[in-house]
Amino acid sequence: MFTNNDINFEALKRKAYNGRWATLEDGIIPLTAADPDFRTAPEIEQGIIEYLKDGYLSYGPFSGLPEFKKSVADHFNAEKHGNFSPENVLAVNSAAQGMFLIASYVLTPGDEAIILDPVDFLFKKSVETAGGKVILCPVDTVTGEIDFEKLVSLISPKTKLISICNPHNPLGKVYSKEILIKVAEIASAHDLWVMSDEIWSDIIYDNKSFHTYSSVSEKAKKKSFTVYGFSKSFGIAGLRIGAVLCNDQDILEDFTEKSNFNSTIEGVSTLSQIAGSVALEKAKPWYKEFLAHLQNNRDLAFRLLSRSEIVTPNLPEATFVLFPKIENGMSSDEFAQHVLKHGKVAIVPGSERWFGKGAEGHIRICFSTSQEILEEGINRIITSF
Repeated sequence: MFTNNDINFEALKRKAYNGRWATLEDGIIPLTAADPDFRTAPEIEQGIIEYLKDGYLSYGPFSGLPEFKKSVADHFNAEKHGNFSPENVLAVNSAAQGMFLIASYVLTPGDEAIILDPVDFLFKKSVETAGGKVILCPVDTVTGEIDFEKLVSLISPKTKLISICNPHNPLGKVYSKEILIKVAEIASAHDLWVMSDEIWSDIIYDNKSFHTYSSVSEKAKKKSFTVYGFSKSFGIAGLRIGAVLCNDQDILEDFTEKSNFNSTIEGVSTLSQIAGSVALEKAKPWYKEFLAHLQNNRDLAFRLLSRSEIVTPNLPEATFVLFPKIENGMSSDEFAQHVLKHGKVAIVPGSERWFGKGAEGHIRICFSTSQEILEEGINRIITSF
């Protein structure tokens, strides 16, 4: 199901933007933006068609369709040790928007937010767009471990928010229940909000257990938001569908009102919500096959890169990206430019722009493609030197 024959390259060249097939010259392999090369599950396509059949595309409830909210809550409760009711779920226009709305709700101009370093650039962008100041907390780029001593030392009277990425992009680390309890204890002791971005929480390997942040303790439930999306596990990034979850109903209602999701100013396409709901209710068999394919690709990419002397790869516990360390003395940008020019492969440099200061000396390689494309791409990277 996930071979080269299952990829419609002509469609990708028309539709796959964000640094991928539609933005690059012919002949270049994109192992860049974390977006699958495969068409979405047939159940999702069919679900959208079924919804359209009666010809009505009316307003939905401003905070989200009941079936969407229920499917997200059920999914978290069954798969992520969650304890959510449908009322604890707000439909938003992508996980990225959810992150921005949370930063805007929690922060006033000049407030500080602690984010991990390295981490996806959207954490920094969300805080800064909301007028906040980013404070970087180092993460070990080999183990993914958070420096808790440093984290506590970074807290000041201006600190209002700790943001975590679990599983971690780009390191592929899954934070254990014990680690999350520690975060909750620190946040509670200093009366801080916590945002947990869990968009990658469906893409976890070796049957490793995942705990959604707010479920790990009573302290974690308080002053916390969880962000979720469908673009990674179900390949529907273009539908812009995500969710914000919060166990405290009073907080979520206030958040909904202040984020303008209580009127027609905001709100999410009903088609997108149907796609998300169908994904969780009917497309799990497709997703499980996709996950098995990704684990095989992870192992293949790790083996191939381990044989080279130009990078040292990590073995991610989750996500479909690797974050190898550059061993030939090049900067991240120099390395990425070299393989683009000489190997015809696009990758993401581990530069401050994309992941923060702690990412320098690394590259990010996405492996949510066919084994054939992945193998060709990595071989091109290696032989370009």
